[in-house]
Amino acid sequence: MSKIYDVAVVGCGPAGISAAIESQAHNLSVIALEKGDSHNMSIRKFYKEGKRVDKDYKGQVVQLEGKIDFKDGNRESTLAFFDEILSPIEVNYQSDVESVTSSSDNGNEGFILTTTDNRSYKARFVIICIGKMGQPNKPSYALPPTIRKCINFNANDAQQNEKILVVGGGNSAVEYACDLAQNAANGGSVTLNYRRSEFTRINDINATQLQALTQGGKILTKLGIDITELSDNNGKVGVHFSDGSKESFDRVIYAIGGASPIDFLKKCSIAADEKGVPLCSPLWESSVKNIFVAGDIALKNGGSIAAAIKYGYDIVQEIAQRVKH
Repeated sequence: MSKIYDVAVVGCGPAGISAAIESQAHNLSVIALEKGDSHNMSIRKFYKEGKRVDKDYKGQVVQLEGKIDFKDGNRESTLAFFDEILSPIEVNYQSDVESVTSSSDNGNEGFILTTTDNRSYKARFVIICIGKMGQPNKPSYALPPTIRKCINFNANDAQQNEKILVVGGGNSAVEYACDLAQNAANGGSVTLNYRRSEFTRINDINATQLQALTQGGKILTKLGIDITELSDNNGKVGVHFSDGSKESFDRVIYAIGGASPIDFLKKCSIAADEKGVPLCSPLWESSVKNIFVAGDIALKNGGSIAAAIKYGYDIVQEIAQRVKH
């Protein structure tokens, strides 16, 4: 911990990579700390091979500034792009930051970042760029261990010929259902279950696509009905619904959101609202001066890769101004 970095970035997804790249462009010493064994773990975990990746996600145009020229591609080209631009940055993988605490050194305020394996780093500014989907929400009822392999929290293992139930009412659930329905083959089918009768949290593009696929019979729906229990039905997932009905599926995919890491925020002394979203200024500064928050953790409804890149850029512009003064 002898070195004091200007900026420490927690998390190495799009927002974290952007923050690190822009920090280096301003001649700020920077280190990125990532708990996974590579960057962009959410893309690796939740995007199927070959999945299309659009800069203007669902038509939401983001004007990028700075050093990162992100373009349309797919899962593989996107990861390769980040591989290349991240190469000059000091990144410590498998570094799970447990807490960020205030410090002072010769009158200079700063922070100590401590990892779960007791390594420590010191920095004058901290940018927290962790997502929510690393901790996906799970249902309150039991998931029988004998069919656990058929119960997923992403669509990576889904097969074209399977009878699939997607559970959730947000954009992720609708996108999973639409993507799977468009690729279903050899008797495969997709049913979308949401406990409410209408989708109120999805964007207009997803709503239009869902309507077209349901009207065309490619997506079946069970709306206004909750799941009360899962059971093992000869190796298939027996789903018991609140209306008393029961149906078996080859696979059940839950997309019911992610949990904000409230305990981590508390250890950093960062204030959050009742839903665990950090309280931030318009410049994405948390309740702790010189600790900034970027990416999904700072948003109520998530965002795009391009938006995350812009958050990283904007934050570093503010930090650079403070360093000058």
